[in-house]
Amino acid sequence: MRHVDFSPLYRSTVGFDRLFTMLDSLGQPEQAPAYPPYNIERTGENTYRITMAVAGFDERELSIEAHAHVLTVKGEKIEEDKPELTEFLYRGIAKRAFERRFQLADHVEVQNASLKNGLLHIDLLRNIPEAMKPRRIAIAAEPLDAAPKSIEAHVN
Repeated sequence: MRHVDFSPLYRSTVGFDRLFTMLDSLGQPEQAPAYPPYNIERTGENTYRITMAVAGFDERELSIEAHAHVLTVKGEKIEEDKPELTEFLYRGIAKRAFERRFQLADHVEVQNASLKNGLLHIDLLRNIPEAMKPRRIAIAAEPLDAAPKSIEAHVN
């Protein structure tokens, strides 16, 4: 895969450095682990939902933080007081900590989060400010019965 050099664009653009950094990171192989699995859904015109499979974690062991266009979800198991005599013959349930980051677009806000049946649901809303929304500009037309306008000129 070819790598695109964005350095010439840095000289002639202002404020797009975050976009170029994101594009640079897309070309690199992802270093993040695949745990826990997740879905990203579009639930409406301006609403989205991230669903993460966090079976075995409860609300106290999960934290969600949104800061500077990055949503971070962390999970860390609280150690249980179990007798020392317990011996696992097979351990297939993961108790490992995780941290998953999602890049958020401009004006995307976290609305709420809920945990149900081992699935963490995070609802997002793209809230575009009124000043940035497209608006229709009315075109003023001259009345049909208006006298034609003429340009007066003095010719010698």
